[in-house]
Amino acid sequence: MKSIAGELIIGLCAIAVCLLAAPVASATPTTGVEATTLAETTVAGTHYILRELTLQPGATTGWHYHDGPLYAIVRNGILSHYDSSCAVDGSHGPGHTIIEPSGPGYIHIGRNQGSQPVVLDVLYMLPVGAPPSEDVPNPGCPFK
Repeated sequence: MKSIAGELIIGLCAIAVCLLAAPVASATPTTGVEATTLAETTVAGTHYILRELTLQPGATTGWHYHDGPLYAIVRNGILSHYDSSCAVDGSHGPGHTIIEPSGPGYIHIGRNQGSQPVVLDVLYMLPVGAPPSEDVPNPGCPFK
């Protein structure tokens, strides 16, 4: 039964992402981020992890990439999202969805530059055995 409940939660999150559609994460260094795993399952070689991430004011995910695509919904706060050129490639508030492609060609960082916590529901779709994120060095940006 636990497996069915987990798959149901993951399915509902995926449906919500599809209905809302539009463009997070442990890295170098992660500061002020709390992650709670809500559900996880493996289907046909893909490991699905549904997590709630909370970024306190001033928090950062650190620089990283993912080995599989990531889908997220912002529940609270505003997440500032930067690409490896140091440019803001998104500012996401409540109700926004975030879609992150996979691979080392998509290095990024998420930062909470606001005064309230950022809360995200995040669905990771990873190869079996892959971590939720791969840490990488700062690509030369003046912030961490």
